[in-house]
Amino acid sequence: MAMEIDDPKPEDLFRAAEKGDASLFQNLPEDSLARARSLRNEDGRSLLHVASSFGHPQVVSVLSAADPSVNGVNATDEEGWAPLHSAASIGNLEIIQILLERGADINLANDGGRTALHYAASKGWLKMAETLISHGAKINKKDKVGCTPLHRAASTGNSELCELLIEEGAEVDAEDKGGQTPLMHAVICQNHQVALLLIRHGADVDIEDKEGYTVLGRASDDFRPSLIDAAKAMLEG
Repeated sequence: MAMEIDDPKPEDLFRAAEKGDASLFQNLPEDSLARARSLRNEDGRSLLHVASSFGHPQVVSVLSAADPSVNGVNATDEEGWAPLHSAASIGNLEIIQILLERGADINLANDGGRTALHYAASKGWLKMAETLISHGAKINKKDKVGCTPLHRAASTGNSELCELLIEEGAEVDAEDKGGQTPLMHAVICQNHQVALLLIRHGADVDIEDKEGYTVLGRASDDFRPSLIDAAKAMLEG
């Protein structure tokens, strides 16, 4: 009976990680906890992945409290996701901070080429982006389709986040694999405020994408005059 208490079934451990039952993990002997860290589910995800995905910092803290070589903090699932990607995607800053303290690789990319900063930018998590950048996140890292975090932030229309990325050195005219810049993404997604912000920061309205369209060519008829006015104002200084 003692062995059953010391070594719960894998399905019980995964259920506890999902529900945030930190006490179960806190009460495991160290050797049982070590075995638990090596468990993987059918998607190649560890207990640390699951706890990070469901937003349970206490469980994350217990599971990651070991040397980075064995705590699984940089272990990836079948799609290349590490726990840090999951925490960034759900916007849990507390978990991000724990994982970084425990040795998470801030610039680790998943199979889509995306880092934690890509997900923070996509979801509009400003405080998280600030934290990631302060810990050395690469501002201009491109994912598999050539998008930088600024492309992602421009697509979602978060002006504050775009401003932060630019201030930290984001390339305003970075091109994705389709030849599109963050400004083009903002225009296509009808994010007017972000588009005007990018122009004020020197974004080029004359760059052509792989289909031969410029920013003005991609803009809607009602928005095009505002873009032209903003570009003229920049040229006139």
